[in-house]
Amino acid sequence: MAEAVVIGAGIGGLTAAAALARRGWSVTVCERAPSIEPVGSGLAIAPNALRALDTIGVGDRVRELAALQGVAGVRRASGGWLSRTSVKAAQDRYGDPIVLLLRSTVVELLADLLPPGALRLDTAVQRVDATTGLVTTDAGELRADLVVAADGIRSSTRRALFPGHPEPVYSGVTSWRFVASSRGISRQALTGAESWGRGQVFGVMPLARDEVYCYATATVPAGQGHATPEEEKAELLRRFRGWHDPIPALVDRADPARVVRSDVFYMDTPLPVFHRGRVALLGDAAHSMTPNLGQGACQAIEDAVVLAHRVGEGGSVEDALAAYTRDRLPRTTPIVQRSASINRMTRWSNPLAVAARDTVVSLAGLAGPTAALRQADAVFNWWPPEN
Repeated sequence: MAEAVVIGAGIGGLTAAAALARRGWSVTVCERAPSIEPVGSGLAIAPNALRALDTIGVGDRVRELAALQGVAGVRRASGGWLSRTSVKAAQDRYGDPIVLLLRSTVVELLADLLPPGALRLDTAVQRVDATTGLVTTDAGELRADLVVAADGIRSSTRRALFPGHPEPVYSGVTSWRFVASSRGISRQALTGAESWGRGQVFGVMPLARDEVYCYATATVPAGQGHATPEEEKAELLRRFRGWHDPIPALVDRADPARVVRSDVFYMDTPLPVFHRGRVALLGDAAHSMTPNLGQGACQAIEDAVVLAHRVGEGGSVEDALAAYTRDRLPRTTPIVQRSASINRMTRWSNPLAVAARDTVVSLAGLAGPTAALRQADAVFNWWPPEN
């Protein structure tokens, strides 16, 4: 039986492990953390990723958790719509909804697909030999026919395989994320929307079970986080107190201990390839991006099922990984670039630049509810390879 070692038990790594196991591979997942309980945050599973999840048997389980209804789009800080569409129009166009859910829910669904004993927690990978597939961990050595490096934006595997390649760069924004109760807030007010102000963004994404995922960004220098959770919440309140309902109320409800702040980095310079020898890079390790298109996790899921497909076709692992690069590098590079472009627009703070930006977005919105959707066609109209 072919052996695969997956480095990292995030969404991309778990999807890869499940997809490989489904194709008959013996899989070991090495995760340096003592648990796989992710930081409390939400994510969007778009139609392209739902189709990918169908190939490992969990697409429908994710669809059952869809909570977004009514209209969605981009708003001004005052609440006026710049661009909007309906959730139904999106589902009609792509055949699937965009499902907003907790990252922990996705991790749990994927972990349940792993064979018993496949996940090794508290196991740090120290070295990988791309030629032989030898993986050295702090608990011993593992030999693999395939190594999947899903070890995140600061991937040590990527650094070892591509020494000298530029590291991820600061996007210019820091982010805050939290989950709050939506009880007592009207459904009309809880529209799924991203609101843009001067150098700041606030997103409101309704979840199941009377919860709402909120995220915010602001244009500030990196490394400016506060010492205490209470101070982080106080900064959020200061920045967004005057924004439209229900943003101030949601910030006020945030548990300071669950507010996560992190500077946003991304890979501005694409890798030349996503593989070396027997090692494949996946997700943030290969093409980390800003969150503006909501495609970080989705592209990692796509990577995973394409990788499993390619190595399942027969032939050498090296040839399969070369095909994986040919599939995924042209797909992910423009998505990274487009997401970074949107990020740059949200950072504008000059009043004239902001007014011009808002005018362009609103004029595009006047073209009808499908205008915003058409811009997503290149991302959402993706289908996984046939088995």
